[in-house]
Amino acid sequence: METIHTNNILFLDIETAPLVYKYQELDEPFKKLWDLKYQHYKDVTPEQQYSKAGIFAEFAKVICICVGYFNGKEFRLRSFYGHGEKTVLKEFKELLDRHFTEPEHRLCAHNGKEFDFPFLCRRFLINGIGLPEILNIQGKKPWEIQHLDTMEMWKFGDYKNFTSLNLLAAVFNIPTPKDDIDGSQVARVYYEEKNLDRIKNYCQKDVITVARLYQKMRAEQPLKEEQLVLTN
Repeated sequence: METIHTNNILFLDIETAPLVYKYQELDEPFKKLWDLKYQHYKDVTPEQQYSKAGIFAEFAKVICICVGYFNGKEFRLRSFYGHGEKTVLKEFKELLDRHFTEPEHRLCAHNGKEFDFPFLCRRFLINGIGLPEILNIQGKKPWEIQHLDTMEMWKFGDYKNFTSLNLLAAVFNIPTPKDDIDGSQVARVYYEEKNLDRIKNYCQKDVITVARLYQKMRAEQPLKEEQLVLTN
């Protein structure tokens, strides 16, 4: 693996929610498009499949982005979250455009290449926001994208099924981030509880776990609680 200075890595995680909570709330054009997407599932109706809407950038929005980076011995955490997706994305873009512009800079997320990075890029464009240079990966081949993905690192070239962050945290004896909610509950917490702070806290824990997992995979000493610094 290429030698990458840890201070050049921005660890991140995103939380997303469907644009509308229930299938019945979709307007007719989007309801038809969703139905078309799942028409080949014979045993499950499109309405039943709508619980998955949060993972599709065409039917969902970003409600929280948490990032963490090493600054000397500190690991500084910052979160962008709110009901206004455009504001969340603009504030995140401002951070990237100001501090993560060099060729040696990298983003790192768990399953980031399959989910976080492309989801962010699509929502930037849908909201009419130009891509930050570090996320200007449109049209690049998978091996040309230099960002880091802890799930990809764990594969070692083996293309097996998804390996969750929670499982790898347990394997490496890293404190689990799943002590409150999990990804399947984010939409309910967002729409029913209207508790963005709870979602933000959950997202921050994932970022810390991704950083610790990355360190474990590099045979480094994982960061300690006293190194964590919240900047907002």
